[in-house]
Amino acid sequence: MKVVITELNWPIGIDILQAKGWGVVYDPELWRNRERLRAELQNADAVIVRNQTKVDAELLGWEHRLKVIGRLGVGLDNIDLPAAADHGIQVVYGKNANATSVAEYVISGVFASARLLREASADVKSGGWNRKKYTGLEVSGKTLGLIGVGEIGHRVAVRARALGIKVIGYDPFVAPYDFPVAESGIELAGIERVLTESDYVSLHVPLTGGTRNLLNKESLAKMKRSAVVINSARGGIVNEADLNEALLGGTIGGAILDVLEQEPPAADHPLLQRDNCIITPHIAGLTEESQVRTAEMVSNEVIGELEGRSSLCRVNVRR
Repeated sequence: MKVVITELNWPIGIDILQAKGWGVVYDPELWRNRERLRAELQNADAVIVRNQTKVDAELLGWEHRLKVIGRLGVGLDNIDLPAAADHGIQVVYGKNANATSVAEYVISGVFASARLLREASADVKSGGWNRKKYTGLEVSGKTLGLIGVGEIGHRVAVRARALGIKVIGYDPFVAPYDFPVAESGIELAGIERVLTESDYVSLHVPLTGGTRNLLNKESLAKMKRSAVVINSARGGIVNEADLNEALLGGTIGGAILDVLEQEPPAADHPLLQRDNCIITPHIAGLTEESQVRTAEMVSNEVIGELEGRSSLCRVNVRR
């Protein structure tokens, strides 16, 4: 068997595959070279990717013997699932392996916007001692609004409620007695209420036709002027031009973005100029612990599929 890995992977994932005696082509920059990628896939049984590799109909239309696509993460918008199904290729992903890391990122974002520790430290180190400027806010008693109430939303809610934060959530696919609501203390609400009542709005939905530009000029205008948007889901869910105007004009208080429509952003991207916007390089799910779990899980699930065992992490495409 031959497995091609086109992006960053943790060593344990490669070790698991090589322990089977299989050939492994590992090049974390391979996704950048489309022609070489095609050539490597011609005689590959599986390919393992992150979010940069475009596994589209054009790529899958070339000669290959692929049987499995492994996704090191949970987002699937870079994989043409119908095209994979048409070619009889199974897709497996790192189901919930990084959910704790993302949940902790969201809580970190809440604290980062409430207590400006790094900014206060920088001020002190430069000779300042401005206690008034760096008087922060308590997160206890605030409201966190979740747009998307799934596995990650559940884990965010458990942590937020432990801090005394009220959690409300919007998700048209979650029923009142589903686990995230019944066991996490999330109060289901309409999207209008989530937008208008929340001090923090955290996004946990995939990028689809229905969620693209979900937060735009109109929806941002409904939020509190002090509210903070946290997007650890996908770029494109937030309209970045509208967000820039909202931050510049004081429509909302701030934003914490781990994802952007173009990654990395252009040097002249206007959001890079906003002091009330924190931007991180798509790291919400990246911790040492989560990446060990993800690499291990995806390699094992790819092996299982190639050996004829149906994976619990298989993506089922409805035609």
